[in-house]
Amino acid sequence: MEFGTENFSLKGKVAWVTGAVYGIGFEIASALAGAGARIVFNALNDNDVQQGLDAYREAGIEAHGYVFDVTDEAGVQEGLKKIKEEVGSVDILVNNAGIIKRIPMVEMSAEDWRQVIDVDLTGPFICAKAVIPDMIENGGGKIINICSMMSELGRETVSAYAAAKGGLKMLTRNIASEYGEFNIQCNGIGPGYIETPQTAPLRERQPDGSRHPFDQFIISKTPAARWGRTDDLAGPAVFLASSASNFVNGHVLYVDGGILAYIGKQP
Repeated sequence: MEFGTENFSLKGKVAWVTGAVYGIGFEIASALAGAGARIVFNALNDNDVQQGLDAYREAGIEAHGYVFDVTDEAGVQEGLKKIKEEVGSVDILVNNAGIIKRIPMVEMSAEDWRQVIDVDLTGPFICAKAVIPDMIENGGGKIINICSMMSELGRETVSAYAAAKGGLKMLTRNIASEYGEFNIQCNGIGPGYIETPQTAPLRERQPDGSRHPFDQFIISKTPAARWGRTDDLAGPAVFLASSASNFVNGHVLYVDGGILAYIGKQP
C-alpha cells in the first residue's frame, strides 16, 4: 500500500472543536481546516461565538459557531442536531474546552472541585457520547481529548485539574477499548507548557534582565529549552484526526518538548 500526503487529508470531514474561540483550540481547529476539514465550534454565549467567527474569518477559515455548554447534556444533543442539519455529521471531535482553578486542596471548596471535574472530564464524556452513535453508523470517526502533563504528574494547587486530566486519559483508553471495533480511534494530546497570552507574564524578563523564576524553572525542565507554541500542536492534531493514525488508539501523545522524559539538570 502506498503512503503519501493524502493520508493526512481531512477533505470532506466535519471537525467539531470545543473551546476553540482562541488559544490551543483555535490553533488546532485552524490546522484541521488547513488539512481540508470543515470547522464547527461551540461557546457559552453569542459574544464568544461571534469572537470566534471573527477570528476564523480573519484567518481565512470558514467556521460554524453554536451556543451551548459542553456540561449540559441536553444542550449538547440539541446543538449537535443543528450541526448535523446545517453542516453534517461530526467525523472528528476534539474535546478541548477546559478550566483550571489553582487553589490549595485544603482550601478548595467541593463546589470548585466539581466545576473543574464537570468541565474537564464530564464535558468530554458528554460530547463523545453524543457523537459516537453517528460515527458507528458512518463507519468510523476520530476523537481527540486534550489531556495534560497533569494526566501523569501532580503539582501544587491543581488537585481538581490533575484528577480530571488523569480521568480524561483513562476515558480516552476506555473509549478506544469500547468502540475500537467500530473503527473509532480515540487518542489524546498532552500539551506541555505553551506560550499563550495567559502565560505571558511568566515569561517576561525581570528588570535586571534575568528570566522570571517560573520561566527559568520550565526551561530547566524542558530538553527543548523553550516553551511550546500553539502551532507545535498542529501536526499532532492533524495526524490523530487523519487516516494516517487509523491503527493508533487509546494513546496520549505528549507534546511537551521532552519534559516527561527528563529528570532535569543536576544543580
